[in-house]
Amino acid sequence: MGRLFGTDGVRGVANADLTAEMALGLSVAAAHVLAEAGTFEGHRPTAVVGRDPRASGEFLEAAVVAGLASAGVDVLRVGVLPTPAVAHLTGALGADLGVMLSASHNAMPDNGIKFFARGGHKLADDLEDRIEAVYEEHRTGAPWDRPTGSGVGRVRDHGEGFDTYVAHLVGVLPNRLDGLKIVLDEAHGAASQVSPEAFRRAGAEVVTIGAEPDGLNINDGCGSTHLEQLKAAVVEHGAALGIAHDGDADRCLAVDHTGEEVDGDQILAVLALAMRERSALRSDTVVATVMSNLGFKLAMEREGIRLVQTAVGDRYVLEEMKQHGFALGGEQSGHVIILDHATTGDGTLTGLLLAARVAESGRSLRELASVMERLPQVLINVPDVDKSRVKTSAELATAVGEAERELGETGRVLLRPSGTEPLVRVMVEAADIDQARSVAGRLADAVKSALG
Repeated sequence: MGRLFGTDGVRGVANADLTAEMALGLSVAAAHVLAEAGTFEGHRPTAVVGRDPRASGEFLEAAVVAGLASAGVDVLRVGVLPTPAVAHLTGALGADLGVMLSASHNAMPDNGIKFFARGGHKLADDLEDRIEAVYEEHRTGAPWDRPTGSGVGRVRDHGEGFDTYVAHLVGVLPNRLDGLKIVLDEAHGAASQVSPEAFRRAGAEVVTIGAEPDGLNINDGCGSTHLEQLKAAVVEHGAALGIAHDGDADRCLAVDHTGEEVDGDQILAVLALAMRERSALRSDTVVATVMSNLGFKLAMEREGIRLVQTAVGDRYVLEEMKQHGFALGGEQSGHVIILDHATTGDGTLTGLLLAARVAESGRSLRELASVMERLPQVLINVPDVDKSRVKTSAELATAVGEAERELGETGRVLLRPSGTEPLVRVMVEAADIDQARSVAGRLADAVKSALG
């Protein structure tokens, strides 16, 4: 698997890349590293452990719990809950560590392990590096210092976590959802019970699809990566809107009453204006990545909201928000972070706040989302090129300059080396789809010529 920790924890095919032995070893290593860092000083440590419904999560959860308890950490097992729920409960219960077992929107055979620090925040990179180093050291034979007797960790189920999290979600809403019929696509994932319960308690009439997880059907033709069923269900039931989550419910996409998709950029735009009205949008600023549609940037400029852009990845959005105290950020994919109420992307919270805006304003989601016009966007992957020379090639710089002059103020060019493959992604936005395709095609040829 190369370096174990990626941008979102450790992830791979369960029982092939990500084994029970690895899950146990990483959990023991995490406990030892946090103890060395002083996190457990002066008290008996506690961890919150949750998972999504994947079949492999059952044995991986057992391995993580065993590893933590063997290292002297008491474990609160919260069962199947969304990633943001585990993050929230880690903070709300005063736990020293949170562990979530999920591979998010990936197919069922995959799984992953994500660690949260005290307060429910992502572990710092240096701690992840240290955990990986300690895991490797002991995997090859170095013995662990193990507690015995009363020093071993105790394990208990914490069923109250469900109600604690739902109460938190409903409690932060600025208004109720009475009178709204909403279709929820839960991707047969971690929010299959939490999300419908939260929307119902908030007053909505709820229709659910993709809410019958069996351990094998997570993300299978449903959820935020497959919106076709949700679009049809919203129209069929005459709903005001539809909300789609992914497997661990840290993202949210939406569908308006006509069955049209409302993506993460549009959701951010709607929430930014709503939060500014409530004086909750600190510094009148929203954070997004460089992949956000140009239409989002133009809309925010027109509305007098400042846009700060980061590298691709919700971790970079979160870092920018925390560093400067911004309240709202996210990605086109539907990872939306409302930092006053969550330490990570929270799809259920995002969907609730979006529905609350519809209910409070009396306007349809279609009308609210029209604050921005999505410009046509063309993405071409150019494989088998030297991606390291994207920023240094004079030939490529000339081609990009010509493209930018042709597009003017109503278009945009982005060349981005892949983080995992030997390819360069060419993205072009323009007011006209034919122009976007033409410019993207010429730039793809230029990438092949300059970097091939």
